Amino acid sequence: MGSDQKYSIAPLQEVLEELREKCPWDKKQTIHTLRQLTIEEVYELADAITKEDWTEIKEELGDVLLHILFYAKIATEQEKFGIDEVVEGIKKKLIARHPHIYGDVKVENEEDVKRNWENLKLKEGKKSVLSGVPRSLPPMVQAMRLQEKAKQVGFEWENKDQVWKKVEEEMEEVLEAVKQFEQTNDEKIKVEEELGDLFFSLINYARFLNIDPDQALSRTNNKFMSRFQQMEAIVQAKGQQMTDLSLQQLDAIWDEVKKK
Repeated sequence: MGSDQKYSIAPLQEVLEELREKCPWDKKQTIHTLRQLTIEEVYELADAITKEDWTEIKEELGDVLLHILFYAKIATEQEKFGIDEVVEGIKKKLIARHPHIYGDVKVENEEDVKRNWENLKLKEGKKSVLSGVPRSLPPMVQAMRLQEKAKQVGFEWENKDQVWKKVEEEMEEVLEAVKQFEQTNDEKIKVEEELGDLFFSLINYARFLNIDPDQALSRTNNKFMSRFQQMEAIVQAKGQQMTDLSLQQLDAIWDEVKKK
């Protein structure tokens, strides 16, 4: 760290070449068998980022880099493209998408940069500002990206108070849908739709507060997991099982853990 020496990925590529040739598992891999593994690696990187564990971030970045090189290796074998073309392609895209740095376009702030980015993508042939949002994204992340994209063309609330009012409206609609379902025993689809609208509005509100809702929920999940496991440890230390205790007893232990 701090050295002026430039590090090459060539040694890593050489190891990958050897594994691809000699290792039975590596020889079998295709872009399709790697797909889910790549998704898992990105999630592991996301976990490390949430924890701000720099040692783990470094390790997970290495795993993601390996997958990038693996895809490029397979593409080379099939005479599609090589890693050099991947690097050159993203370099050209970055230059083309930043005319305020590499051209004569003037911007005032980050929002101008984002708007220019979306306009340039449309000029490149994109039919919709939403077309760059993958359908396979986790729904919460997808909702946030859809909202951010819509904002770039002016489809946006003016302030967070308006967004919260919308949240309250959606809460009322959820309660009304639940009430109707309980009375008529209709299909749950209406309740599902209204809950979806409520989640979408809450994500929008989080975005107005400059809070990543996915990360916020991830932190809450981790907090719940930690507290629940402490509860289990306390119960086990007393020689009991969780199922032996009443809800009131479990709540008391939960409050004890929270105070810690």
